[in-house]
Amino acid sequence: MKTTGAQMVVRALEAEGVEFVFGIPGGAVIPLYDALGDARFKVILTRHEQAACHAADGYARASGKTGVCIATSGPGATNLVTGLANAHMDSVPLVAITGQVNSGAIGTDAFQEADIYGSSLPLVKHSFLVRSIEELPSALRGAFIIASTGRPGPVLVDVPVDVQRAEGEFDYPPQVNFPGYHPEKRLDISHMDEAVEALAAATRPVILAGGGCAFGGGERNLQELAESNNIPVATTLMGKGAFPESNRLSLGMIGMHGSPQANLAVSRCDVLLAAGTRFSDRCTGDRARFARGARIIHIDIDAAELNKNVEVAVALHGEAGQLLGILKERLAGQEYPDREPWISEIDEIRSTWPVAAPASSDGQLSTPGIIRRVRERLPRGNVLTTEVGQHQMWAALHWQCERPRNFITSGGLGTMGFGLPAAIGAAFARKGEPVVCLAGDGSLMMNLQELETCGRYGLPLRIIVLNNGSLGMVRQWQEMFWNERYVHTCERSICPFTELAGHFGIEAFAASSEAELEKALDGAFAARGPSLVECAAPTKENVLPMVPPGEALESFIYSVDPCACGGKNQ
Repeated sequence: MKTTGAQMVVRALEAEGVEFVFGIPGGAVIPLYDALGDARFKVILTRHEQAACHAADGYARASGKTGVCIATSGPGATNLVTGLANAHMDSVPLVAITGQVNSGAIGTDAFQEADIYGSSLPLVKHSFLVRSIEELPSALRGAFIIASTGRPGPVLVDVPVDVQRAEGEFDYPPQVNFPGYHPEKRLDISHMDEAVEALAAATRPVILAGGGCAFGGGERNLQELAESNNIPVATTLMGKGAFPESNRLSLGMIGMHGSPQANLAVSRCDVLLAAGTRFSDRCTGDRARFARGARIIHIDIDAAELNKNVEVAVALHGEAGQLLGILKERLAGQEYPDREPWISEIDEIRSTWPVAAPASSDGQLSTPGIIRRVRERLPRGNVLTTEVGQHQMWAALHWQCERPRNFITSGGLGTMGFGLPAAIGAAFARKGEPVVCLAGDGSLMMNLQELETCGRYGLPLRIIVLNNGSLGMVRQWQEMFWNERYVHTCERSICPFTELAGHFGIEAFAASSEAELEKALDGAFAARGPSLVECAAPTKENVLPMVPPGEALESFIYSVDPCACGGKNQ
């Protein structure tokens, strides 16, 4: 039976077990959207293509499945670019399907033509430009294979409108092979003996868990390895949730706004086992001084990351969870040095530089305090998404996370406008569970139109807007490193967030004191559909601790008191 290209796309998505597709129709995807009207999965209409991509991203992170988004040609496709780059930086499995002008018109500057294939190449794991209907099934199957295997990432499939209309036989291949791409064979444990020997002998070991542990299924082996060998665990921003933060061995997040115990433990350790992390600059600080007294063992699924940013003593190529399991088995039963003095030293660091929410002043709100109050109301297994900025770093410090896939944030690209659409995707993934979106007023403005999507679908989102009347993180840098020249960062928005939310069918509340906050949160969490709480946050409140750019991790600023700097006074 002959099938159109558009129908082939739908049947392919059904064969892949897709539950939700996020997108917006347009001229070059009318045939596809017509076919989507008969799909067995649900198509979610967002109000911007970038938001559709972020929603697919949030769905993928919350569910562990591959996210899917659709956009038309030209501006629709180019609006996906930021979302694709965001997913690429954070290794999120995602398939983006775009419409394209007629095959014969490609290269003629036709109406709404843009070279999304060429534009996307540096920002995705792979791109396909489908030139004929015969290529379409293999391209779609290949997209899902590439997106979800090896180091995950986004894949783009560009389908000209004439290919969508064309007819052919639909033969969906179970497997597609690509020369040089064999992720199932990528395992190199030739240096495993060296890693085992180093860990067994270490007196001051630390494990650094990255996104490859939090989103790659390695959390169980990570916890068992740490507990059975009494090894403290720090996480990167993307690794948050890979190790339960209530565990006594948890150090919290490392990096520019990391906890003092994480930054100092990594700086003082003798062996560092880093799993599923690419050693980003925000994680390491000055790389020349990163863990300089330690033998570094690096596990990563992407061979290109080994010895790329940090030179290591032992490189192990493979999936983080699998290799952590091998290490756990190889270390089982081996004697190791007494590590209680090391744990006690770390406990002393905690007591010297506690990461605590500052007390409210005259009943006014503090941002960390707001975050902790919200945390108390959400079950431990529920999702938090964040926008990008100060509130994101406060959340990384103060939002205790016990499980993977429950802390969803834009790490590598730092995309303002990510959190709200990502929360939409997460809400569909978690099917009725309340999802909290933590947003600064500046970031929320970036994809504000998606409040309409929340209201239209009646999603159980709890949007907490921390309104400090500024672009807070940039303002903080201007204060600390640019002589307090606040250029375009302290212009308070005239947007009445609570009033606007009400027009979008969202129950809205405002809070400027602790008493008002409690009442507002009561109302927001009792709402059946979406709700929004606008919190009056202090404009001049800074995220601390902070490692100044270019400094080593131990040189953190702990408070506004110049005598309270970490490593500078050690």
